[in-house]
Amino acid sequence: MALLSGSNLAKSFGANDIFDGVTVGIPHSGRIALVGPNGAGKTTLLRILAGLDTPSDGTVTRARGMQIGLLPQEAELTLSGEQTLWEEMLTTFTDLIAQEERLHHIAEKLANAPDDANLLDAYGQAQARFEEAGGYEYTVRVQQVLGGLGFAVDDFQRPISQLSGGQKTRALLARLLLEEPDLLILDEPTNHLDIQAVEWLERWLRSYKGALLIVSHDRYFMDSIVDHVWELMFGHIEEYRGNYSAYVQQREERHTRLLAEYERQQAFVAKTEDYIARNISGQNTRQAQGRRKRLERFLRDEAIARPRRQRSMLLRLDARRRSGDKVLMTKQLVIGYHDDGIPLFDAPDITLTRGECAALIGPNGAGKTTFLKTILGQLEPLGGQSTLGAGVEIGYFAQAHEGLNPDNSVLDEILGVKNLPISEARSYLATFLFTGDDIYKPVSALSGGERGRVALAKLALSGANLLLLDEPTNHLDIPSQEILEAVLSDFKGTILLVSHDRYLIRNLATQIWALHAPRRGQEGQTELVVYEGPYDEYLARREGKNIEAQETKAKVQAGRRNERKPAPVGERKPKMSEYERKKRLAQVEEAIGKLESDLENLSSALEAASAAGDVGEVARLGEEYTRAEGELEQLMGKWETLSIG
Repeated sequence: MALLSGSNLAKSFGANDIFDGVTVGIPHSGRIALVGPNGAGKTTLLRILAGLDTPSDGTVTRARGMQIGLLPQEAELTLSGEQTLWEEMLTTFTDLIAQEERLHHIAEKLANAPDDANLLDAYGQAQARFEEAGGYEYTVRVQQVLGGLGFAVDDFQRPISQLSGGQKTRALLARLLLEEPDLLILDEPTNHLDIQAVEWLERWLRSYKGALLIVSHDRYFMDSIVDHVWELMFGHIEEYRGNYSAYVQQREERHTRLLAEYERQQAFVAKTEDYIARNISGQNTRQAQGRRKRLERFLRDEAIARPRRQRSMLLRLDARRRSGDKVLMTKQLVIGYHDDGIPLFDAPDITLTRGECAALIGPNGAGKTTFLKTILGQLEPLGGQSTLGAGVEIGYFAQAHEGLNPDNSVLDEILGVKNLPISEARSYLATFLFTGDDIYKPVSALSGGERGRVALAKLALSGANLLLLDEPTNHLDIPSQEILEAVLSDFKGTILLVSHDRYLIRNLATQIWALHAPRRGQEGQTELVVYEGPYDEYLARREGKNIEAQETKAKVQAGRRNERKPAPVGERKPKMSEYERKKRLAQVEEAIGKLESDLENLSSALEAASAAGDVGEVARLGEEYTRAEGELEQLMGKWETLSIG
């Protein structure tokens, strides 16, 4: 029996149908992600399954006595009062605290009557129960969870009322983790968490014994945690086995298969209608009438509709001109604010070359945005300098979208970048999903996702060849994240990316700039350390050895894409012979065939691991599949080049 199930669930608000006919089940050890575009009804479905809302139709069945813990998006509204953060966490352990008090009470009596056999026996039994229930560990668990979610020790005695909205969300998440309900329902749990805290949460949830139902825009997080994906789109649920990467693959395969089936169906219908039209009045009238009846029955009972895709934004980022090979250089750069004169961190001497994508990562408050503003010239460094190379034009995407005027309309913001005819501006904004009167909305009335799309629209018009991107995927739904990632991957310029989106970093970054804070209990300054190579290599190096400050400070060398730099005159390789071209083409084709076979095997292995509920194996195979896809994409590029000759 499922831990929780919903049958034929529907929800409507007036004449607006959110979803209909939704049937789902969560097994006792389920690890499920619920995905879909913004506005599809994901949060509404979570609330119905949690018992906080009622469906317009259908039923929800829950196992007897089960406990559900829900983390809502507006979690800060759930916590209030003058109790401290520590006291709030202790509410989870009321029974243990009561046992502890009884144990102390018996101990006090024993101090006055140490030879009382009855008291000794009572104390022994009470102590055994207390220890078995985790009584000697609960304060350590509270410290581990609060620390893991980014709270400092100084925060433990702060009143809840003094915490920020993001801190209240983390506090509620901490309390839910300590409660360990049978089913954890988490709506955007990685909001307000930096990468270090998200990685800790992943480790905690992977060992969690209960079931998980998660809504998240963090694709890397879903890859690490879930083994099933529910896609809520156009009012219906489709289920997929595996983590997020496996879902993406299966989703495309399913769409391709359904589209091919639909096209075969339409060809059959057209051929049948043509036969009917040619024979309905001739000698084969009876056959034509029979085919018409069968066709009508087929269209009524068996025909499928054309598979739909969610409308998504269309984005292009083209550099107006090419920059020089050296794009950004720093020399003895010290980042900080002149108000207090206290450095946030020192940067090693860096040279960022054309075509690179550097990802700047680190804990919240470490100075990542301050670094970008220093590069932009909006802030003076405390020491040293940063220099832009020849022909560099910067495009900046601000995390808080402070480049947008809240009093301007969407249209005003676009016309402020480029003076377009209104009709052309309308068409351009439509590619970013602003249609009709939406273009006249003031920026102040837009959601976070809408502001992000306006900022991207302005960035695309800038023609910049160096993009400084500060959390560009914040507030974007997953389809928009996928489009942004694809566009940035094809961008011919240079990118400096600040992001908590590890999926984006893994697929784009050619080098990692990591901010390492001093370890707890140690003095020192946050340090910027440069790692050449992609995110997976950075993780392998980080996991493989302890990183000491004196070992890791290094200058950046010219990274990948050296092959894209023009060779000096006289050093360029001669044109490849026809024999050599065909030989290399055959080698590439052989390698492509092997990779395609590997991908088929990995796909089968993913399905088997998903069916077995092996989350760790699903995550490992998903990473292998992604790497193999990347290699295949590179080989296909070589094949196209060699095929052209």
